[in-house]
Amino acid sequence: MSGKTKLNGHDNPSYTKDPDDVLENGTTISAPENINKSPEERAQWGNGLEFLMSCIAMSVGLGNIWRFPFIANKNGGGAFLIPYLIILTFVGRPVYYLEMSLGQFSSRGSVKMFEKLSPVFKGIGYGQVLGSTCVASYYCILMAITLFYFLNSFTDDFPWATCQDSWKAYENSRNLTCIDKYSNVTGNNTISSSELYFRREVLKEKDDISDGMGTPDWRLSLLLLFSWAVTFLVSVRGVKSSGKASYFLALFPYVIMITLLVRASTLEGATDGMFYFVETDFSMLLNADVWYAAVTQCFFSLNIGFGSIIMFSSYNRFEHNINRDALVVTTLDTFTSLLSGITIFGILGNLAFEMGVEPKKVISVGGGTGLAFISYPDAISKFTQVSWLFALLFFFMLFVLGVGSLVALHGTLNTTIKEAMPGTPEWMVSGGTAILLFLIGLIYTTPGGQYTLDLVDHFGGTFVIFVCAILEVYTITWFYGVDNFCTDLEFMTKKKVGIYWRISWGLITPVLLTVIFVYFLATLEPLTYGIYKLLYPIGLSIFGWGILGACIVMILGWAMYYFYANRSNSFNKMVVRTFSTKDWGPENPEKAEEWKKYCEDKRAERKMTRHSNWFCRKAQILIKS
Repeated sequence: MSGKTKLNGHDNPSYTKDPDDVLENGTTISAPENINKSPEERAQWGNGLEFLMSCIAMSVGLGNIWRFPFIANKNGGGAFLIPYLIILTFVGRPVYYLEMSLGQFSSRGSVKMFEKLSPVFKGIGYGQVLGSTCVASYYCILMAITLFYFLNSFTDDFPWATCQDSWKAYENSRNLTCIDKYSNVTGNNTISSSELYFRREVLKEKDDISDGMGTPDWRLSLLLLFSWAVTFLVSVRGVKSSGKASYFLALFPYVIMITLLVRASTLEGATDGMFYFVETDFSMLLNADVWYAAVTQCFFSLNIGFGSIIMFSSYNRFEHNINRDALVVTTLDTFTSLLSGITIFGILGNLAFEMGVEPKKVISVGGGTGLAFISYPDAISKFTQVSWLFALLFFFMLFVLGVGSLVALHGTLNTTIKEAMPGTPEWMVSGGTAILLFLIGLIYTTPGGQYTLDLVDHFGGTFVIFVCAILEVYTITWFYGVDNFCTDLEFMTKKKVGIYWRISWGLITPVLLTVIFVYFLATLEPLTYGIYKLLYPIGLSIFGWGILGACIVMILGWAMYYFYANRSNSFNKMVVRTFSTKDWGPENPEKAEEWKKYCEDKRAERKMTRHSNWFCRKAQILIKS
């Protein structure tokens, strides 16, 4: 193996390594280990439909219901669909398909997949597991709060519909006036009974956490335990159990969404709310924040970068048609976001009609939990007929959506542990991680829990995932090479990889992600919490940055370890051995042999048509069909 061998970009020599090459120190580079050993038996989906339903349940979640409508309305309404669809086309869909391909080709979860590609990169896999675990730790408390509202919805006399005497001291200390469904008061210093109920009764939220987080609320703690128990039961046998549950988790929410849409369409004022949702402001397209919002919404709605897609697809048959599944899931995710936006804003339009104000007055409370637990309950409480039924349907739908997404996040951690400790019973891994995450989640049931949630989401659910996703894309498309990756994909799917995928992976997606990440860093501001915008206590700030630091240490740590392990070689040979892809290939020995021969034929074919000019060679890789 020559010291001049190129290691980066589309010319990565992973197919050109001779298994019998000998390094200068006498060490032999062995053939891919997986070719000559029997793979450990791995569970598979009962059928392809189970995988598709699981991916739908994973990607269509709480973010579609309570985040997309508010983000779209805030960033130009109907005009927001332009950047969103562009980002979906050149970032969301390509990365989704890329991750599906990696999992199915390697038959391994995120960490082991990167380790098979080249061990030096497995820190990226660990970073993805860290990010998904952070999100899983707080995702379940949102489900617990949903259950809290569900249990209080079995009556038309909702507890959040009227002001309570116990809130008087809180109102007076802030010069606020509580308004409920019986009030006709308006003004700048008013606060709805539904918001006070959420802040004072459900969260028992405190304004300042510098003196501590407080103690866990017993009601939310029990509901948190129940939520994890449900998640454990779905995950207890891995994909064998979650696959069976996926039909209900994926399809049932659409039954409720369509029911709510039909009901919303019959309400007075609903049309105004729906038009307000799609009201177009094209001037917003010139705002960089709008494009950043489109990326983050598309990114996290599809679960890109969390390792969940890689994990789910690793349980597929090697020949499964993932191209079809990737297109179905990404399209359905967008459709669901639009459907939920029209439905939610239609109901909020009715609330605005009942209050005699413009739709923006009832929606200005914000998105996220504010939309789900303040605006929507407030609107439901003003329904004149069977309001309890629509409250039950809405909150049950949120809980089912939450379970579908949490099972994927939970499964990412479970698969990592199972692959690191083969032979460990599935129920033991699933139960142990559920108990651990439940104990961690107790912090979110404290009066300062929501502030901690925001901190963990910012660093673990956003920063870490963004870093890992960018490194993942660059590792596959620039280190391993688009041509090599497309060869793997063509061998697996028996179909040519089109120009759209090649240009997206090789150029557009990496550039867009880099630009957005630089913008994210340039506009990064100190994180604050509460109505007074206080800075986080130093201990919590260190904890937040520590999450990001742990990710970076894992990524750099593994790289430094493998450089150190190969230090006895000359510099060129040290680099070659450190970034070796000798273990990459299908897990099945027969498939691995077929793949090796296929790659040799492709390599010979490429040499015959290889252009001498570097730029033309790169362009040739991207536009070949």
